[in-house]
Amino acid sequence: MNKLLSLFTLAIAACSLPAFAQDVQGDALAGSKKNALCIGCHGIKGFHTAFPETHRVPKLSGQSAGYLTAALQAYRSGERKHPSMRAIASTLSAQDMADLAAYYESTGTGASLPAAVAAGSAQADALVARAGCTSCHGANLSAPIAPNYPRIAGQHADYVYVALRAYKTTDKPLIGRANPIMGGIAAQFSNAELKVLADYVGSLPGELQTVQRDRVK
Repeated sequence: MNKLLSLFTLAIAACSLPAFAQDVQGDALAGSKKNALCIGCHGIKGFHTAFPETHRVPKLSGQSAGYLTAALQAYRSGERKHPSMRAIASTLSAQDMADLAAYYESTGTGASLPAAVAAGSAQADALVARAGCTSCHGANLSAPIAPNYPRIAGQHADYVYVALRAYKTTDKPLIGRANPIMGGIAAQFSNAELKVLADYVGSLPGELQTVQRDRVK
C-alpha cells in the first residue's frame, strides 16, 4: 500500500508541473518543414530499428505535443539514453521542438475513440489495473490527464515493450529512461508481464499513425 501511495504522490506532483518549454508556442506548419531528420525513420510505415533490439519506431502523428516536447528535452538532457535520438535532439532549439511537436500532434487519424478501453484477456486486464495505466493516460489510454503524458493506445506493441523495459534499466550507459513514476511502475513487473501489457496497448484503437511522406514512398 505504501509503495502504491508513493507512486500516486509522484504522479500528482508530476501532473502539477508545467510541461517542458510550455511558454514556447509551436507552429504546425513550421514543424512540417523542419522534420527532415524525423521522416527518415518515423515517416516510413513499418520501419524497424535495431537498437537496442529490433523493433518498430514509434508512431508520432497524433501524439500529444506536450509529451513530444518533453521527450525531446529528455533525450537532449540524457534523461533518456539513446545515442541517435540524443544527437538529433541536441540540434533542436526549444522552438524547433515545439514546432515539430505541434506538427505531429496535428496529423493523427482523427478517429472517434471509445470512452474506455475494451476488455482484454484476464491477465491483461489485471496488469492494466495493477499498473494504474488509466490514471495518467486516460480511460481509453488516448486522453492523458497532463499535456506532457503520452497517448499510448494503438502504439506499436514492440516499441511499447522496449520502452517499458527501458524504464527498468538503470545500469546501462546507452539504454534507459530516468523517470521516477514509470520506473517505479515498470519495476513491479517481469519482462513477460510487460510484454502482455505492451501487446494489449498495441491492440487498442487510437489516434496514432505513421504518415508517410511522398518523397519516401
